[in-house]
Amino acid sequence: MKKTILIYGLVVALLVVVLKVLEFKYFIRNLSVEVYIGVVAVLFVSLGIWLGGKVNVSKKTNEKVSFKTPELNTDLVKKLGISKREYEVLKLISTGYSNQEIAEKLFISLSTVKTHSSNLFFKLDVKRRTQAIQRAKELNIL
Repeated sequence: MKKTILIYGLVVALLVVVLKVLEFKYFIRNLSVEVYIGVVAVLFVSLGIWLGGKVNVSKKTNEKVSFKTPELNTDLVKKLGISKREYEVLKLISTGYSNQEIAEKLFISLSTVKTHSSNLFFKLDVKRRTQAIQRAKELNIL
């Protein structure tokens, strides 16, 4: 990565030098600013395409990555005594919703969400939302 950044920096410096030489060389002709902008744009687009091809090629590997999601442990959910609504609240907590947003999504009151949350915390033996999410993931119920 450092090598790529160094090469990119050197190419940019070289382009600036070339553009300055062109500026002095063709200063008498009074080329418009649009011409210089066009030249810079074409050079940087070409450079970006070239570097993009190099970066993508270097990151390819022959390893097969598995994105298999763990199966939900429904027996454990029942064993812990987590109700369907509490489980819905837990899923929404894990996606980052606030209590008010959960209440609006599930069409329940804010106090009901807080009750479900505290029941979940008790059943999962945790004290905070982040701990509840972590514990649920450890138990494969999320």
